[in-house]
Amino acid sequence: MTTPAGQAEQPGWAAHRIRAGRHAWSGEEPPGDPQPHRKEVEPWLSALLQAEHLNLLVGSGLTTAIALQVGAGALDMSSVPFAGDLADAVNTFARRSAERAGRGEPNIEDQIRAARDLINGLRILELATTEKAAEWLSEWESVLDRTLRDFTNKVLDTERGIQNGLVQATERTERARRLLGSFLLTFASRAASRERLHIFTTNYDRVIEYGCDLLGLRVLDRFVGRLAPVFRSSRLGIDLHYNPPGIRGEPRYLEGVVRLTKLHGSIDWRQDDASSGRPEIQQYGLPFGAEGSHPGLPTSPRDSLLIYPNPAKDVETLDYPYADLFRDFAAAICQPNVVMVTYGYGFGDGHLNRILRDMLTIPSTHLVVISYDQAAGRIERFCDAVGRDEQITLLIGSHFGDLSTLVDHYLPKPAIDRTTWRMVDLINRRTPSRREPQAGDAEPGPEVPG
Repeated sequence: MTTPAGQAEQPGWAAHRIRAGRHAWSGEEPPGDPQPHRKEVEPWLSALLQAEHLNLLVGSGLTTAIALQVGAGALDMSSVPFAGDLADAVNTFARRSAERAGRGEPNIEDQIRAARDLINGLRILELATTEKAAEWLSEWESVLDRTLRDFTNKVLDTERGIQNGLVQATERTERARRLLGSFLLTFASRAASRERLHIFTTNYDRVIEYGCDLLGLRVLDRFVGRLAPVFRSSRLGIDLHYNPPGIRGEPRYLEGVVRLTKLHGSIDWRQDDASSGRPEIQQYGLPFGAEGSHPGLPTSPRDSLLIYPNPAKDVETLDYPYADLFRDFAAAICQPNVVMVTYGYGFGDGHLNRILRDMLTIPSTHLVVISYDQAAGRIERFCDAVGRDEQITLLIGSHFGDLSTLVDHYLPKPAIDRTTWRMVDLINRRTPSRREPQAGDAEPGPEVPG
């Protein structure tokens, strides 16, 4: 099934779909030749990325794409077996939570959230001097610690596989390194006088930070400090410099600066009050792909590890520091002249989807959805609920969501140098028009001697 440009779309999406401005196409099979679509999609994305405010929302799809490119194992988010007293109740609660969120089968995040809710309830029952509640509380605290420790090790295993793959001097790993760098630079390559690119991610791993280090990008992420960076509510970005040094003049913005907000936390975030006597969020020096025995990993993850399972109730977002993180997300995208690009995000987080819907109520905003699949129909349901097709660009399917195909054929060239644009402008000025004569054109007049 194909959908010509301008024709109304039919219900029920095909496996592959493009909607970019006036260009629309859909089909069950991937396009054989990307060139006809590239001629429409690449200029359209180039125009969108010049927006006043540019944001990038990255889900697990980016980590999976890089891991597969280097032959590493992707992070497994599927549910884990719970055993013991109340295990059936916890699994049932996690399954119902996933169904309400439209995710279908529950994943490990749903189980962790259900176990946390159970532990909070048992702590209340323990105050009523219920002996059984105290026994269950001790049991489930151990279960949660073990689950979080195993999950952290899985994240580190994925990071370690990516790192081991990227450091090898092979054609495949060089290709993966270029793909990661080109993907990030496509969005980060903005003139320094423009608003910084703001990257949001729901991932717990540090693949984005790793890519920024490879490219030499400077990251502003609310953490302040050298030895033990501490999360601050202030959003000040110190990224000005004077050039040449020692001369009083106009300050310049640094190039290659991005903002980063990890909406669900990170495996190197800890809640620690030992140094200051009050609860603080610190960023520990945990190496990328560290071993599970690394001393930087917490002994009791349930009390200190700052990762945030998918919430079922928005009241959970009131907890610090997540209130600040979600406020950053809303403030960054719910304003005029905003473009939000999502890659590898499956629209399974209701608290983020609500903010995206609010963003699209502003006519000058635009949402670009790039996904390897339809995320079990969640992307289609989101677009249908919003009903603003003219403000949503779609690149859906295994062809368009494949990182290699996306970077090679559809994303604009990452460049901020003015020399390239001056060269193109000069070539256009110096190249005479080669338009072929058309029917109805006036006949050329006699040549006038000069």
